[in-house]
Amino acid sequence: MMAGFETELPTDLINSYKELTNNVDKMMGEMTTAGAKLVYEKVKQNMKSSFKSTDSLEKGLKITRVYKTPTDDGINNKVAFYGYDSDGVAIPLKAMAREYGTSHGEKKKPFFRKAFRNKEEIENAMKKVQDRYIKDEWLWINE
Repeated sequence: MMAGFETELPTDLINSYKELTNNVDKMMGEMTTAGAKLVYEKVKQNMKSSFKSTDSLEKGLKITRVYKTPTDDGINNKVAFYGYDSDGVAIPLKAMAREYGTSHGEKKKPFFRKAFRNKEEIENAMKKVQDRYIKDEWLWINE
């Protein structure tokens, strides 16, 4: 004789799982956007200590819309520099020269990488979004 086990999940819990499954891409997009916004603000703050004038750089600093990578279906946002300043110099080039230095003697003054130092803060911003989607009643499953 074999031992048997049967269980039934409440209908509302099953419906919650279906809703979460249908909204995974939306949730992940909102999570990456929350993290990107935090990084964006930190980069803007850090620029002020690395540049005399940040006007053109701030205009070129952008957060991309949410996109899926074709190779692994990852859901992403980018925080990056785009465009040209009023003198026709590429803004990403100016930012990279300051971040890494140049072969012509400009010393590096990292400002972009510093925005990623506090990973816990970025993860917490993303978890706040996740908590809006994942209900407390699901926590018993992980215990």
